[in-house]
Amino acid sequence: MKRGSIYEIIPVELSSFTATVKEDNIQLYWTTATETNNLGFEIEKINPSKSENIYDWEKIGFVPGCGTSTKPKSYSFVDKDITPGKHKYRLKQIDLDGSYEYSDIIEAEVMQKLNYTLKQNYPNPFNPSTLIGYQLPVTSKVTLKVYDILGNEIATLVNEEKPAGNYNVIFDASKLSSGVYFYTLKTGEFSKTNKMILAK
Repeated sequence: MKRGSIYEIIPVELSSFTATVKEDNIQLYWTTATETNNLGFEIEKINPSKSENIYDWEKIGFVPGCGTSTKPKSYSFVDKDITPGKHKYRLKQIDLDGSYEYSDIIEAEVMQKLNYTLKQNYPNPFNPSTLIGYQLPVTSKVTLKVYDILGNEIATLVNEEKPAGNYNVIFDASKLSSGVYFYTLKTGEFSKTNKMILAK
């Protein structure tokens, strides 16, 4: 954030600027080595859905500066308006006389939150095989079983511990008769059953 020649006063010397993703927010931290006539910092952001150009930056907050100081100062700001994707941030440091300078751009990526999910098989109706998808937010002991319309167990597709993530399993019903079948996903905290139709 330096400007001017070495013979000019440097209003603010930014020594660090970082972003940390928490559970439901992004926390920005920055420090200055020295400050001269520092009014403060505007925090600007580009949301993941927008491109990086001059018109997409938006002001999301302001943090007052310490005026003039020869000692290191620390600042922080919490962005609670977050969505999955990459968020870009920059600081607009403003002097008491109204002049300003931008910091370098930093980036923080928010991952899509996972939930327990059992997806509808595809295709449905199917012949002779279909794809069953499910999602786990944490490591879980998982069973995925198929039943006929009378509740008889037809097949066990999954019976093991799985880490968090998205999974797909192929169910081959080439040896079964046409009809309605059910598949059930069970973990220690979740249970769901969906219906599928085998049409030969």
